[in-house]
Amino acid sequence: MNQIKTIDQVIAELDDIIQESKDKSSTMGYFAALYRTVTKKVKEGIAEKFFDDGPRMERLDVIFATRYIDAYRNFQKGEPISASWKVAFDAASNNRLIVLQHLLLGMNAHINLDLGIAAVEVMDGKPMKGLKDDFDKINTILSELVSNVQNDLAEIWPTLKWILKLTGRVDDFLVDFSMELARKGAWKFATELADTPADGRNDFIAERDQKVAKNAKIVLHPGFIASAIFGLIRLMERGTVKSRIEAMEG
Repeated sequence: MNQIKTIDQVIAELDDIIQESKDKSSTMGYFAALYRTVTKKVKEGIAEKFFDDGPRMERLDVIFATRYIDAYRNFQKGEPISASWKVAFDAASNNRLIVLQHLLLGMNAHINLDLGIAAVEVMDGKPMKGLKDDFDKINTILSELVSNVQNDLAEIWPTLKWILKLTGRVDDFLVDFSMELARKGAWKFATELADTPADGRNDFIAERDQKVAKNAKIVLHPGFIASAIFGLIRLMERGTVKSRIEAMEG
C-alpha cells in the first residue's frame, strides 16, 4: 500500500475496504462504512475552517486513519496487529453479534488506542495543550456518531428506536461506552504518552493496548439483560451483510 498523505487518499482506501467487504460479505465493512462518513465530515470541517489548524487536522486524520487501515491490511495478510484491533477483527466471524457490537468493537480500538497515539505523533514533541481545542472538536464530530448510528441501524431493523426507548439501559450503554469514556480516556492517554520518555513509549502503548482489548469484553459479553436484547435485535436484523454495509454508508 502506498503511503497515505491526504484525507482524499484516506477516503479512497476506505472505499476499497468497503468494496472488499461487500464482495466477501464481511462484517468488517460496517465499521469502514461508518468511518468513511466520519472522515468526510472531518474533511468538510477542514474546508469550512471549523478547526483551529486545518493542515494539522488533516495530518492528524491521516495518521489516525492509517493506523486502522494498516491494521486491516496486516490482519488480511496474517501479520501482527494490536491486540485491540485483533479482538475487533476476530469478532467479524462471529455471526451471533449484531451490527452495533461490530461497530463498538471498532470504535473501542480506534478511539481508545489509536487516537491518542496519533495525537502525540502529530504534535511531534510540541506541548499537547496546543492540540486540545481541535482534539475536542474532532470528538464533537465523533460524538455525533451516536445518533447517526442509531438512525442508520434503524434501516436494518425498524424496531430499534422502539427498543432503545423501552430499554434505556442499552441506550446508556451505547453512549457511555462508545463516547463519554472514550473521549475522556483518549485525551488522558495522549497526554500521558506525550510525557513518557521515548524509550518507554512502546511499553506504555503495549500496556494501553491490553487494557483496551479487555474493554472489548464489555461489548462481547455485555451482561444478561443487554445480551438478551441484542439477541432479540439479531433475530430482527434484516438484509444481507452487503445491504447492511450500504445502510451504514447512508
